[in-house]
This record gives sequence, C-alpha cells and structure tokens, in this order.
Amino acid sequence: MLGIKQIKVTTKENYSIQSLYERIKDEQFSAGKPELVKHGFNWLIAFPAVDRNNQCQIIQGWFKGEEGQKFTVLKAEQAGTENMLKNAALDSLTNGWSSISKIGGKNCKLVEKQVEDTVKELNALGL
Repeated sequence: MLGIKQIKVTTKENYSIQSLYERIKDEQFSAGKPELVKHGFNWLIAFPAVDRNNQCQIIQGWFKGEEGQKFTVLKAEQAGTENMLKNAALDSLTNGWSSISKIGGKNCKLVEKQVEDTVKELNALGL
C-alpha cells in the first residue's frame, strides 16, 4: 500500500515503551538517535523526522497492561502532540495536499528503508 510501512517486532523480555526506550537509547540506529515522545495520550519512540510527513517510530503492540513483548516499527507523520495539531491544520487548509509526500517520493522511501533497518537492528540486540 502506498506510503504505509509497519513491521511487528516481538521481544524476549517484557517492556513498556518507556523501559524499551531506556534499553535502546544509547544504541546506534541507522535512523538516528531514538527519543521518547508524547503523542496525544500515548508515548512512543521516535527517530529524527526526515520531514513532517515521514518519520520512523516504535509503538506498543498492546492496549492492556504496562508491559508486553509486541511492538510495531512504522513510518508515520512526525510525532508529538504539537506536530499532530500543525499537520491537521495544514491538511485542512490544503485539502490534504500538504501530506502528499507521505504516500511516495524519496523521503517516503528513505523512511520505509529506515523501518526495515530498525527492525533488523532491534532484533540484533536480542531484546
């Protein structure tokens, strides 16, 4: 599907998004240095955004409880509550044309590759 990239990762140990961040924050990733980011009502791990429409992120793969072993690495719009509001406003003003770069182009392809590489790098850590 155009502009969508999501890969599930299962860890050996249980982690919350915060404890996973603490475990990986000093590791080297081809997508850059991970950061713990508040995104709406949730927290996620985000790597440096390529642009406002393309960023590699790690989210929890469950809804109940504090810890689990399932995470999803994905390509999404730039994380952060403030960025969500900016993107929504721009999309509204331009009838969605401001988000066209998330469905294709070099930045989209770059972040899709970052997602694949991040999954490999996480798996190599033996989490």
